[in-house]
Amino acid sequence: MLIVIVFILGYTAITIEHTLKIDKLVPALLMMALAWAFIAFGLDTFTGWFDSHSHKLMEGFGLQGHEERLHTMESTLLHHFGKTCEILIFLIGAMTIVEIIDHFDGFSTIKKYIKTDSKRKLLWIVSVLAFILSAIIDNLTATIVLITILRKLIPDNQSRIWYAGLIIVAANAGGAWSPIGDVTTTMLWMGNRVSTVKLIEYLIIPSLLCMLLPVIIASFLPAFKGKFEMPKEEAKQNKMGPTMLYLGLVMIVFVPIFKTVTHLPPYVGMMLSLGVVAFVAEMVSNRQFSMTSVTADAKYDIEHNAHASSPTMKALTKIELPSILFFLGILMTVAALESLGLIFQFGQDVQAVMDNKYFVLLLGVGSAIIDNVPLVAASMGMFDMNVFPTDDHIWHFIAYAAGTGGSMLIIGSAAGVVAMGMEKISFFWYLKNISWLALLGYILGAVFFIGLYH
Repeated sequence: MLIVIVFILGYTAITIEHTLKIDKLVPALLMMALAWAFIAFGLDTFTGWFDSHSHKLMEGFGLQGHEERLHTMESTLLHHFGKTCEILIFLIGAMTIVEIIDHFDGFSTIKKYIKTDSKRKLLWIVSVLAFILSAIIDNLTATIVLITILRKLIPDNQSRIWYAGLIIVAANAGGAWSPIGDVTTTMLWMGNRVSTVKLIEYLIIPSLLCMLLPVIIASFLPAFKGKFEMPKEEAKQNKMGPTMLYLGLVMIVFVPIFKTVTHLPPYVGMMLSLGVVAFVAEMVSNRQFSMTSVTADAKYDIEHNAHASSPTMKALTKIELPSILFFLGILMTVAALESLGLIFQFGQDVQAVMDNKYFVLLLGVGSAIIDNVPLVAASMGMFDMNVFPTDDHIWHFIAYAAGTGGSMLIIGSAAGVVAMGMEKISFFWYLKNISWLALLGYILGAVFFIGLYH
């Protein structure tokens, strides 16, 4: 089928984006538009259609006339676009809060808690911080923040990449047990596959084991023996940094609580949190600029650009818009395949020949090679919610496998890719030194989950 060929070609282009020198958002958007265009052109030839509302194949679709089919396609497209935009608006809100914190140099506050000169203790500190921070501000941002802090502590790149490798493992493990820790868990949460309380309850221990085993083993490796020289204290930091850091983290954590209490979609709570953080940031900035000791640069900004002094406007210009458009393309392409019933049928075929837990284990391994976002999006269409309702263990296991499996290769997760770029980590260096640790952690967490809940 032409749509499947478009998906394969598009995803191949995404996988080899570094070779093609074309950003992955380009093939993602192209295959999304082409997939839905081909559906529109061949609408009268399809014999089946997947009803996303009832999570089953639509009865009588083959008997519908052209106008009825057109209406069905439009309503399905609107449904998927709405669900996708919920995720994207949520991510934009979270990214903006993080950038506002960074505007006030809030993440430098974390550096104050690192008081050791022992390499082994530093490994444990950054790993635990990665595990906790990624559950709050997502694994990608946590990785960026901690590597930035590491650069101020350890100037030598060859020593630092060992820490970066373990940060990737810890951050991905930390993101798996939180509804706001990884894009895939956010998708499952907002898709009503998992609830906040149950996700944390069932995954925090497997995820913790997935992080602990690699760090324990790494503690005895030569790279983490001995001491390092602590750098001298830097210049005075922004005095509002700690306040904005704690406020931002609290307001992000508030989002799942808001959803639980109000039963409103998560993006509503994220917009509320963003509004509060932005309000405080604007008030603080206005107060600073109203004082007599305004810097020359600040005066220039105020005179030449009305938005230049606004931390909210600056944050909005820094968010990862290419990633947002990439997710739009991927999720809407998968939605096109789901609408034709292809993903659901594939899921039925897999369940007929393989136990679900082994399939999800393989999905986790696959997420190290293929981006976990389309894998999770596809899995959400494979399993019938009438058979696997909200908080069925299959959904928790998918969250764990997709979230932590990507650590096995440096290209298998957003955290790995960004660390690769920041620290110039070689694919084969990671494969040789970190992948086996990530694999052991992944297996231990999976075995614990299967043994306890299956």
